[in-house]
Amino acid sequence: MVGKMDTKEALTLDGRTLTPAAVVAVARHGRQVIVDETARKRVRDARDRVLDVVDSGEPVYGLNTGFGELVDERIPPEEIERLQTNLLRSHAAGAGRELSQTEVRAMLVCRINALLTGYSGVRELVVDHLVTLLNEGVQPVVRSRGSLGASGDLAPLAHLSLVLLGEGEAICHEDGGERVDGETALERAGLEPLSLKPKEGLALINGTQLTLGLGALFVVDAERLLRASDAAGALTTEVTLGTTATADAAIHDVRPHDGQRVTAARVRALTKDSDVVDAHRNCDRVQDAYSLRCLPQVHGATRDAISHLRAAIEVELNSATDNPLVFDAADVDDRASGTDQTAVLSGGNFHGQPLALRLEYARLALTDLGAIAERRIDRLLNPNLQEPHLPPFLAPESGVQSGYMIAQYTAASLLNECRSFGAASVDNTPVSGGQEDHVSMSAQAAFNAQRVLENVQRIVATELVCATQAAEFIEHAFDEPVGKPEVALGEGTGSLYAGIRTLVPPLEEDRSLAAELETVAAAIESGTVDDWIECEETADGAERLS
Repeated sequence: MVGKMDTKEALTLDGRTLTPAAVVAVARHGRQVIVDETARKRVRDARDRVLDVVDSGEPVYGLNTGFGELVDERIPPEEIERLQTNLLRSHAAGAGRELSQTEVRAMLVCRINALLTGYSGVRELVVDHLVTLLNEGVQPVVRSRGSLGASGDLAPLAHLSLVLLGEGEAICHEDGGERVDGETALERAGLEPLSLKPKEGLALINGTQLTLGLGALFVVDAERLLRASDAAGALTTEVTLGTTATADAAIHDVRPHDGQRVTAARVRALTKDSDVVDAHRNCDRVQDAYSLRCLPQVHGATRDAISHLRAAIEVELNSATDNPLVFDAADVDDRASGTDQTAVLSGGNFHGQPLALRLEYARLALTDLGAIAERRIDRLLNPNLQEPHLPPFLAPESGVQSGYMIAQYTAASLLNECRSFGAASVDNTPVSGGQEDHVSMSAQAAFNAQRVLENVQRIVATELVCATQAAEFIEHAFDEPVGKPEVALGEGTGSLYAGIRTLVPPLEEDRSLAAELETVAAAIESGTVDDWIECEETADGAERLS
């Protein structure tokens, strides 16, 4: 959980340059934000255009009409503020668990940045209120379920925004995490409740910021998990006496998928100067099992899937995703509605499908990453598949001890759950009287992807622990000693072994494994495993040890 706000340099939001890493810094690590002055001017210009249209009296969706099926209902000027307020109140109809502080902060920073693109037409005051909530540690209470991913994440964003009116609930983390009503939360942050003006209610809730915030967190975590999985696979390859020749650049240069080449380069770097690999380089084994031999191809395909998602997240983070959007009339071909100076265009940028489909792809890819890791776990433990130097289930006294037998059961259970998720994004339930007849379910795709990520973190943690235990028996594999594991293993895998041993002692007697497997999973999530292996990407897309 984020505690007191970080005092390091604030992140500047400008509607143009927000990255997934920056979302993580704000959401998880409490980094404060400020607003770029150029972006403020865009917000003011867009607001002037909205006022231009309101003054003209022309009926424009979102400014002076009803919503959804009620689009043809004209709203008199004296009722516009009530219309925007009722919009937030009525749409705050979510269900399910409450979002975490991290998830809400991710939503907030994404929502602020979207408004700063300058096409939503809100006042600066609205932006500044959101910034203050973020910087003062005020967490609106947001129900997680209710979004269809079109017209964006309506219900969650309505819960997020209701606090701006002094309504709803919030948790004040600067005051010890006390849960208070919206009015009290604003007072503690030094704010007055907002009275919403034309377009502002719709601009606050129309967009993809729940899906996007979750997706930004997910892509950073997934990339970290991939790196840990490469390291686990490399260590398993060593301790099972597999060959690293399958990572030779020559193989991957003739099938040059980006992810495959990067993965192979990482395996080479991790196992560099390995005495274990050198000790059996000329053995009579012809080929390894696919879970070892095809590691670059399988991990690489997952890496490409995550890269595909990252590209969409990076675009979406700096996009205008509400509806309608407000433009200078000179910049559009079809003014549609507005005035001579302003075009207000209704479209579908709130639709979450560009994120939903890639989140589904990433979820499937991570499931397969878990599948190949589980197969390597089995090769480490299974007496019918193990190398002769490894005892059954890596138990020093197999029979009287069960060792890591049941850890593989748990990995199999986690993998089964990963495989049980359906494709949310190809489901469709029309709403709003049929006006909104195709929705993306992007938020559900994001939640499903997150569940799979958490499961696969634990599967890979299990492989890391089992491979480290297998390293304890490496001396039994050779006629000539190859040294202690810290020395005998590769540069990266040796550091990995040493790192795991700071968290998990060798298994000498049976013990409960649950806590230590969770500890290693947390080390993957936090980036501690990255620190152990000290890998960084080089300009050509390969990776080396720093």
